[in-house]
Amino acid sequence: MQQAHSRRRALAQAGALALAFGAPTLRAQQPRGALPAPGSRLSVPALTLLDGSRFAPAQAEGKLLVLYWWASWCPFCALQSPHMDQLWRTQSARGLAFLGLSIDKTAAPATAYLRQKGYAFPSAWVSPEVERALPRPPGLPVTVVLGRDGRVLMAEAGQLFPEDVADISRFL
Repeated sequence: MQQAHSRRRALAQAGALALAFGAPTLRAQQPRGALPAPGSRLSVPALTLLDGSRFAPAQAEGKLLVLYWWASWCPFCALQSPHMDQLWRTQSARGLAFLGLSIDKTAAPATAYLRQKGYAFPSAWVSPEVERALPRPPGLPVTVVLGRDGRVLMAEAGQLFPEDVADISRFL
């Protein structure tokens, strides 16, 4: 069973990585194409969210922060996003902060997609300015979990399965 799960994950991740060949990395000192290393720090800038509110880094201080790069056109994201929304809804009261990062070409399709699906997780559009401050790792979707101390606990490129998303709550 575990072997089948690992094989499914590897196939999904390989497909997602193929979508983002040559994408920028999170930090200049990391090798091209690398996810942030566990234990490394990641700075998250203040951002305007798609609903017009603001995300300030102080909102995530002392909380577990999930960063989730997604797109309205991404088939892997379409499978993972309902589970990310459920994680946000069920765990935010326990100290989970969440920041979705849409890589759609403009904010309009991302906003429409969230509204159409009824997703509540906070999301920002990755404008060129945001991309410079917080470039995404290769692949899509990408999930990075920062601990209460701001250090990377988990970094995954490619679709997470429902049990993988639910397992993020173990860090709380």
